[in-house]
Amino acid sequence: MTTLHSVVRRRRAVAVAGAVSAGLLVLSACDKPTPVATITVGGDSVNSEAICYNDGKALDAKSLEGCVKKAAEAESIKVGQDETVRIGVDPKIADAGWVVLVNGRQFTDSSKETYRTIPSSAFFNVQYGTQGESNTLTIQMGEKAKKGYWSFKLKKA
Repeated sequence: MTTLHSVVRRRRAVAVAGAVSAGLLVLSACDKPTPVATITVGGDSVNSEAICYNDGKALDAKSLEGCVKKAAEAESIKVGQDETVRIGVDPKIADAGWVVLVNGRQFTDSSKETYRTIPSSAFFNVQYGTQGESNTLTIQMGEKAKKGYWSFKLKKA
């Protein structure tokens, strides 16, 4: 009887060790989370990790090509005509400086703040080249050396 117990205990120990090893292997395959950016309109908000990020270092040309493809999968939020779009960024993004791009064109000056607001009317206005039912708002970390991108779709409510 005691040999049966020791065999069962040994099997359990091996199974536990295998499960722990498998768990560590899965965890080691995970990417480190990137800084987060958030868009808030009224009581709704969406947040996103970077679509492209190289741990705060400049992105190379090959990485930048991949960013464009990932932008199509951006989180979306509805924006009413008289609402305010609030943009919040992680301090890591702010420390490097960031600009807002709309449909790929620079829309704001560089900022080192973690928060800024823009009237929603600016995002659906012929004067700014942002007319239409939907526009892509992208946060670019770093003005000269592009270090990361976060992308969102603004949809006219």
